[in-house]
Amino acid sequence: MLHTFVAYVEDLPGVLTRVASLFRRLNINISSLTVGRSERPGLSRLTLVCDASAEAGHRIRASLFKLENVVDVDDIAQAPSVTRELALIKVAATPENRSQIFELAEVFRARIVDLAPESLMIELTGVESKIEGLIQVLNESEDRILEICRSGKMTMRRGHHTSRVLRAMGAPAEDSANAEPTENFEDRAAVEPE
Repeated sequence: MLHTFVAYVEDLPGVLTRVASLFRRLNINISSLTVGRSERPGLSRLTLVCDASAEAGHRIRASLFKLENVVDVDDIAQAPSVTRELALIKVAATPENRSQIFELAEVFRARIVDLAPESLMIELTGVESKIEGLIQVLNESEDRILEICRSGKMTMRRGHHTSRVLRAMGAPAEDSANAEPTENFEDRAAVEPE
């Protein structure tokens, strides 16, 4: 089964190496990995997708949480969530087929982000199947794909707000009381021995 782990990690050198080494030791392949800045200063948000059994998923989550510089980990594969991917696709273009590519981009709600004399670049954001669909159509037509660059999956829980998010939105105290508690990194560092 597919597991989607969302982890907040300290924005320091070597953190990604530790995460990748953990999966190497567990002999589990990472099918998607996306890392970027988060809403928390000094922390990056890491979204990692892998295929493993339910039992292995629990072990992975616990092992990730034990890693140095990992602040929080959540497995949101079974939770209601929104998942998107970004793709840049460079296609060989001639004056004859350029209008056809523009129409195809419009059908897929993609954007043309670069136009060169012999090629154009399409930007598409959406679920994996939408991106695969555009690539398949481009491969079936006379348009030749020159290069593809895809991000990993970016996933966020739907309607799941921690008390920190609710406070930032200015929610009343009673809403914050019903929210899932968040762990403050400073509190965790003070409690856990090094």
